[in-house]
Amino acid sequence: MSKYDSLWRYLRERGAAQLTLTFGQIGEIAGTPLDHSFLKYKKELPEYGYEVGKISMKAQTVQFLKKEEDA
Repeated sequence: MSKYDSLWRYLRERGAAQLTLTFGQIGEIAGTPLDHSFLKYKKELPEYGYEVGKISMKAQTVQFLKKEEDA
């Protein structure tokens, strides 16, 4: 079980073609603050039908995109 499983499930349940979340929102949903390990864990996301689009350090947001074949 990944520490971001609850975030991945949240994205899948929402089903949006695109969703942008702040670092704070991600921490609340995942139950753990967003940290550098997210870059490793994001590789799990395609199993849930999504991929990471843009990560903005300035705006402190992460864009999630529904995979084309699942859109």
